[in-house]
Amino acid sequence: MKKPGFVLFFVILFAGIIACNYQPANSSKKETKKEVASEEEVNGEQMERQFWEEIKAQNMEYVESKIAIGFQSAHPDGARNRNQELELMKGLQMGEYELTDFQVTQNGSFIVVTYKVSVEETINGQVLPTEPAARLSVWAKTDKGWQWISHANLNPMKK
Repeated sequence: MKKPGFVLFFVILFAGIIACNYQPANSSKKETKKEVASEEEVNGEQMERQFWEEIKAQNMEYVESKIAIGFQSAHPDGARNRNQELELMKGLQMGEYELTDFQVTQNGSFIVVTYKVSVEETINGQVLPTEPAARLSVWAKTDKGWQWISHANLNPMKK
């Protein structure tokens, strides 16, 4: 059985590789980092914020339409596939939340979004701390539009 820490490490490593190593074929190695966020990078934050609103509202039709078939997530209690994540969301009891400290990068057809969230939530009967905790989402551009392909919840569960 794989340990949740190993899966979480893999998700973060994968997102980091995408974020740091992608270089379009037509780009120059002398090209400097952009000072202004691209439309896609701005959209990454907007997509994440919209997704949170729809989860809180329990708009499961919308949520399900945005989760890619090959989706995987890592949580303190283990890894989940698409169906397991949807089941978790259906039973999620979420109160008020605040999203902060967004960092968004786009590499080709992927957007990586990292941020912190303070949220009142209960997952599988376990209350999570409300202190700000890091989250990471990866969105992939598909023929269905932007799809949520991976997510890491780095908020430790209370023991």
